[in-house]
Amino acid sequence: MALWCYCLLSLLIRSLCGTSSNSPSESRTPWDTAPATPGEVVETADGLCKFPGQRLSWWQAQESCEQQFGHLALGSPDGVLVSRLRDLVWVGQREASLRRPPQRRVHTTTALVFSERTADRAARLRTPLPALAALTACAHVQWDMASSDVATFVSLAVPALANALQLRAFAEPGDTVRVALVVRGHHAPFHAAFRADGRWHHVCATWEQQGGRWALFADGCLRAGARGLGGGHPVPPGGILVLGQDQDSPGGGFSARDAFSGNITDFHFWAQALSPAQLQRARACAPPLSGLLFRWDPSALDVTPSLLPAVQVHLLCPVPSEECPTWNPGRHTEGFELCLQPRPFLCCYRTETYWQLQDSRSWPGQDVISHVNALANATVLLRCPLSEAPEALSLDKAASFLGTLERVLAEETAPLGPAALLAVVHFLKRVTALGAGELEHLTGPWEQLGQGVVSVTSLVLDEQLAGAWLSISEMAGGPMALVVSMQRLTPLLSTVLTSTRPRMLIQHHHAGLDVQSLYLGEASTAGHTFTMPGGHAEGPGHIHIPAGEVRRLLGKGLSGVTVIHSWFASSIFQQTLGLRNLVPQTPNSLEEASRMQRLLSTQVGSAILSSEVWDAAGEVSTAVTFHLQHQAQVFSQKLLEPVCAFWDFSISPDTGGSWATSGCSVLALHQDSTTCFCNHSTNFAVLLQVYDVQRGPEEESLLRTLSFVGCGVSFCALTTTFLLFLVAGVPKSERTTVHKNLTFSLASAEGFLMASEWAKTNKAVCMAVTAAMHLLFLVAFSWMLVEGLLLWDRVVTVSMRPGPRMRLYHAAGWGVPVVIMAVTLATHHHDYMATGHCWLNVHTDVVWAFVGPVLFVLTVSWELWGPQGRDMSGKGAFSLPLTPGLQANSCILVRVVMVTVSSARRHARMLSPQLGLQQQIQVQMWATVKPVLVLLPVLGLSWLVGLLVHLSPAWAYAAVGLNSFQGPYIFLVYTAYNGEVQNALQRMMEKKVAEGLPVGQEPMDSVSPWPSPPLQTLGDRYLDCVRGSFLQTPSTQRAGGPHPRNPSLDEGCSWQPQSERLAAVDQPTPTASHWSEGPYPGPIAPHLSLFPPHLLCCVWK
Repeated sequence: MALWCYCLLSLLIRSLCGTSSNSPSESRTPWDTAPATPGEVVETADGLCKFPGQRLSWWQAQESCEQQFGHLALGSPDGVLVSRLRDLVWVGQREASLRRPPQRRVHTTTALVFSERTADRAARLRTPLPALAALTACAHVQWDMASSDVATFVSLAVPALANALQLRAFAEPGDTVRVALVVRGHHAPFHAAFRADGRWHHVCATWEQQGGRWALFADGCLRAGARGLGGGHPVPPGGILVLGQDQDSPGGGFSARDAFSGNITDFHFWAQALSPAQLQRARACAPPLSGLLFRWDPSALDVTPSLLPAVQVHLLCPVPSEECPTWNPGRHTEGFELCLQPRPFLCCYRTETYWQLQDSRSWPGQDVISHVNALANATVLLRCPLSEAPEALSLDKAASFLGTLERVLAEETAPLGPAALLAVVHFLKRVTALGAGELEHLTGPWEQLGQGVVSVTSLVLDEQLAGAWLSISEMAGGPMALVVSMQRLTPLLSTVLTSTRPRMLIQHHHAGLDVQSLYLGEASTAGHTFTMPGGHAEGPGHIHIPAGEVRRLLGKGLSGVTVIHSWFASSIFQQTLGLRNLVPQTPNSLEEASRMQRLLSTQVGSAILSSEVWDAAGEVSTAVTFHLQHQAQVFSQKLLEPVCAFWDFSISPDTGGSWATSGCSVLALHQDSTTCFCNHSTNFAVLLQVYDVQRGPEEESLLRTLSFVGCGVSFCALTTTFLLFLVAGVPKSERTTVHKNLTFSLASAEGFLMASEWAKTNKAVCMAVTAAMHLLFLVAFSWMLVEGLLLWDRVVTVSMRPGPRMRLYHAAGWGVPVVIMAVTLATHHHDYMATGHCWLNVHTDVVWAFVGPVLFVLTVSWELWGPQGRDMSGKGAFSLPLTPGLQANSCILVRVVMVTVSSARRHARMLSPQLGLQQQIQVQMWATVKPVLVLLPVLGLSWLVGLLVHLSPAWAYAAVGLNSFQGPYIFLVYTAYNGEVQNALQRMMEKKVAEGLPVGQEPMDSVSPWPSPPLQTLGDRYLDCVRGSFLQTPSTQRAGGPHPRNPSLDEGCSWQPQSERLAAVDQPTPTASHWSEGPYPGPIAPHLSLFPPHLLCCVWK
């Protein structure tokens, strides 16, 4: 009874909680134990997923989903369906590397079969090898899964060194073969190379004498590599190379313990270390000839009788070894498996897309579908893309069905409806997916198939079908689905090319295809140019592979490649392709940035032109230039901005991709065409960004004229200021040095800006002017920041201590801009300059190399607070840091205004304690407005108005006026009203007058030993105060008291407490020599910051 109760209770618990499966890879619960059924659809977090129930390779699964306008599940799927999956399932990936299967060819060769580990099975190279400073050994190896001991499948022995070279391997229990390289007796570690799965694998090892650099490759991937393996000396000459055995002596000393068990073929040996690209060619059974010492030829080997006869094998080159992403539903983990293994998969959709596809069977206009199926006597076009085709599609049937479909579409007078168009696109996807299978003999009517696909594509791109395309664009990905389908077909068409027929051209009204064999030696001088029908080799309608790219391919060891071009010219692309993912482009220059623009739309503005280059190992990416005509469209009062773009498959995989601009730039703009450069090969087009411009040509011309005139006025004023500083003999100081650097850089930048309009006709000169303006404007803004730091140092912290600050100022003013400009120019050489203007290209991140530093100087701020200063008013209510922080100019202006207002308030209270409220407000308002008016242009803050030009035309005029006024204002502040400059000019004039007088005669007006009050600035007066010339001692401290040395000077003095002193904004740092001129000589400069607040200072009335 107790046992029965226990079993019942156990059963109840198991039914409530579930039990673990005996399989370690899955977990089942009672409500989801039933496996997923084919065709079942469930909801997921991102939409809907369907379980087809088929087992296909990864590429076939991907094609199957895309045929039905879906995609493989991305990442780890979710939902109830996943818990009912029993096996690994294929999942998709966003990268384009596995977008289509590698192009393979059948390679028939002879293999040596080492059926068992014995000492009498070996193959020896008859010719001894020379001394080797570098080497590469490659072979196709089929490992015996029953063998797990260490074996040597390649060995090289010389008389003095038995282990000169070895490739050794063993299979570990985890079904992984580990391989190690031995050079000159030095043994590298064993590394996992390939799976012990009984398949053919391609293994390569490279070694170089210099540094002992070595690398191990398997199936085209780098598995291991390092330095220090037997370096410093070459492999000695006279070596004997043996396959399948380890040599204890040259050509002998074999042992069954180290013998190899498996199959070897396609062994090659080079006297150089091959590059990864060259190793890919060797993997594709097209070994590079450069440095090749031994090419696989069993007749050149001494083969032991037990290995004979050799067997014929058929290899797919490159051997299928790619791994594709999987999802384990039991363990909830991601992994990778061989792409060719058949596995289940999930096709996923957006919810609205799936239900639209389901409803397509009820759409009107299905007569064309019925007509085509009746003529073909088969189900060619499906009424619903989600349904499965009743029979598999072969090459012969596909070519026949395409012919039938072409005749029906050509004879059809009424435009196709959405249902028929969707069915045609679905059928084209099925046809072009035939190449996704890994067939050993991929032969058939490929040319006839290509003719049919291009013809049908051209027919459905007719302009009359624009409405139908708009109806199915969300489901089918728009007309770019046709471009993608043709691109997947084109590599297969290269199989029809021969030496007697090196080119195949298929041309129709709206689409065309060109497949051509290109011999790189013939194209190394002028490159390779393809011209579209109706295009020009030197004008619109062509694409060009530069000669430099051809020579680069020659340098890789290639002698010939297959070049594939396709083009699509139809207004369907302009009317249907919405560019939701393309980042809007901004104007190319400061002049265009001042326009009032609003981006209206971005649309395809040209034909779509595709370029691909293939060699024996697969697709090769090359840089190209192309020149395309814009579509004739009328945009009244609109600005058209051409953008060079390409179709990126990795963006929005659920919709087939989107346009992108990375790596592409505009080379030249013409009236109705654009020349572009892209650093890769794919599908290209010129996009047009349409802007609404709210200013007419007259207003643009007026603004351009005002900008040029204002720039000229500012240039003249800044040049005059700089020359006056040079010739007037102004005493050297930090202030004057900063002024000189600022005026020089700003004047030079303004000069280059005026010359840029003429420089844009010459590309090299325009590039130089752009770099010069970039540097000089950065320098100008950097020195504006230094001006602000100096102002902070003298007004806020009131520090007069000398120090090595000028070196830091020069590093910030010149060093940082030079680094920014040089790095930007080096890293973005191709897209550094804008098109049609001598300024930075704002289509890329280059513009931030200017905007970022400028925004920092003008707006951003932070403080590095140091020890707090003493209370300068003696009341303990306010304190400032003595250590200046790093402040941007806007923050510096705010702090200066605060200090000035506080000083003005205390000064007014001291002079007139009974001031009314209105008078106090007036004093404080003037104290606020005055430094703002004085410092805004000097610190460059007027440039902030340029950020507002897009709001109203008034801001554009304000920006032009303020920036034009900066130069004249700096002239007024730095020279016209600067006491130092005036005194320097007066001394220069007096010196000239004195030089013209007779010897011994003095001028009529002798110079007073005291400075002339009318010529002094506030800074000059304060400097006189701190020098001690007008300081009163405590014994005479009272406002308005007599001067201790010269009472007659009291008439021009207003005596103020030293705590109310004005900062020496524009004066050099006092030294001990300054103090000796006053009534209190002595080295008291170090105590400047410790002035007692009861001292009085004379300020000129």
